[in-house]
Amino acid sequence: MKIESIKVHEVTGNAPGAPPLRSGTVRVRQLFLEILTDEGLSGFYGPIDPAAAMHVTSLLGQELVGMDPLPWQRLWYDLLARHRRHGWTGAIMMAIAAVDNTLWDLRGKAAGVPVCRLLGGPTRERIRVYASMGGFPHEAAPLAEHARATRKAGFTAQKWFFDPGPRAGRADMVKDLALVRNVREAVGEDYDLMFDATMHWDADYAVAVAREMLAHGPMWLEEPVPAMQMNGYVRIKQATGIPLAGGEHLYSRWDVRPYLEAGAVDFVQTDPEWAGGISELTRICAMAAAYGVKVCPHGHTIVAAAHVIASQPESLCPIQEYLFSSAERRHCFFKDPLVPEGGALPVPSKPGLGVELDEAKIESRREVSWGG
Repeated sequence: MKIESIKVHEVTGNAPGAPPLRSGTVRVRQLFLEILTDEGLSGFYGPIDPAAAMHVTSLLGQELVGMDPLPWQRLWYDLLARHRRHGWTGAIMMAIAAVDNTLWDLRGKAAGVPVCRLLGGPTRERIRVYASMGGFPHEAAPLAEHARATRKAGFTAQKWFFDPGPRAGRADMVKDLALVRNVREAVGEDYDLMFDATMHWDADYAVAVAREMLAHGPMWLEEPVPAMQMNGYVRIKQATGIPLAGGEHLYSRWDVRPYLEAGAVDFVQTDPEWAGGISELTRICAMAAAYGVKVCPHGHTIVAAAHVIASQPESLCPIQEYLFSSAERRHCFFKDPLVPEGGALPVPSKPGLGVELDEAKIESRREVSWGG
């Protein structure tokens, strides 16, 4: 079997508005990658990032034509070696991730099994998910209402986001700690809570807030400082002992390794849509396990991450993110999207990755290319 062609499909249509405001619809344009072979079998995956799609069609695509799609190690390292001049980060690694995930779909279909089985799983029947509450109100009354409703729906963990922008001084601390306190009071003490600063703080502010957060038992504080400031993570952990999560803006095991060696994080959040795909995420899992650090991938698009998590020990990958503000919209064209029930996702069971579009949901479709 040989790779015959690479296509990027643009699909458009309407999707429901993001929670908690579900009235009306939003216009959605998404890109999907298809890799076709001379035997009629193809891999299909998405939605993928436009920057990744551009690099796939302009740089990577023609290099894959004529190659055997099954030897994943060879293909992955060939692509990396050819495009390392400007570093193994950013759009190039995202493009490699898009290709890698699509090829895993093809391999699963060739074998007639879900990708998680090719990776050694499944290790469980259901994947526990946490509700990522971006976009939900922070005022005490509606916050409590949404937090309680989410717990009642079966979610056993929630992540709330601090207000964006630089934070400094006691007034901001009072506001941020009120969020922590109000969520904890709403859901009770017997419940896992995470909090995300989305890289907007500096180390001094994070230390001050984290010290007071500890009384409310957070499962983790996420990305308190920018990803390139690893020393800030180390300082926050040493000064407070608070569990830290990070890594969604790291692109490979080479980016992750210094964090593990420094003991900077308790949870690695590398995203298989950004950090080299399924192949690289499995390598990161193996490396994190050696340091006793858990892996909980960032989750704008949950399909690839679900297959990796389902292939790993639950002690290593205990939980998956489900972003209410984007998941339904990102999967709006899927025929059979992964949707949590009772706070857990079913382990994928279709051959490949299971991404199949429902043509009835699509208003228009066209093939796109950026040349090369």
